[in-house]
Amino acid sequence: MLVIRADLVEQMVAHARRDHPREACGQLLGPEESDRPERYVPMTNADDESQGSDYRFDSREQFQVYKDATARDEETVVVFHSHTRVPRRPLTDTGLPEAYPSVKDIEFMGLQPGVHFAIVALPEGADGPWDLRSFLLDDAGEVVEDEVQVVENYMFSHTGAGDEPDRS
Repeated sequence: MLVIRADLVEQMVAHARRDHPREACGQLLGPEESDRPERYVPMTNADDESQGSDYRFDSREQFQVYKDATARDEETVVVFHSHTRVPRRPLTDTGLPEAYPSVKDIEFMGLQPGVHFAIVALPEGADGPWDLRSFLLDDAGEVVEDEVQVVENYMFSHTGAGDEPDRS
């Protein structure tokens, strides 16, 4: 299960709306070994726009985010991006929702085992409703959807034996 604060969800959705129709992307970082995102880092979509609407982190920016996180004893808990094409995967064709990993997304997931991959879909455009889903790869490399629990703060959510009150 991905437990995430509402303010972080709001930041991801705002980024997705702002960058629409391009896919937005970023990372949510949290204390090492916590599986609890504490801050959202929006990133530049370095994908070639002429090839369609996908996302790719800029390698220099990603390295800087990594160095900053390491200095703060943080790690990537969630990789985020948005889906903006309508319809990307129509329900009538595959049965899969818009906020479902593409083949390219699944390749990226394989590079970061244990990291949640969150997708915000904007199936009706930047001003329409949104859908947030999160996915992981299981031990066999199959895509598994996480349950997403949005909370106001972590103080009253139960994320495991190491629960600590949110001090932010």
